[in-house]
Amino acid sequence: MRVTIKLFATFRDGRFKVEERDFPEGSCVLDVIQPLGIKPEEIAICLLNGKDANEHKVLKEGDTLALFPPVGGG
Repeated sequence: MRVTIKLFATFRDGRFKVEERDFPEGSCVLDVIQPLGIKPEEIAICLLNGKDANEHKVLKEGDTLALFPPVGGG
């Protein structure tokens, strides 16, 4: 199944902004983030099709996963 992954802020460093990837049926968010070298505890916001999700949420064909790290500023 094909899933769109969107990375934001520091998650883009050395990676990508938006990318489509193929995953086996039954894959979850954890199966997406592990190969990217992102740990679940590093994710401040995880959105699946615009809705809050956790690392165990199972993905479906055509899903869009957006990942945000904690962001600070002043």
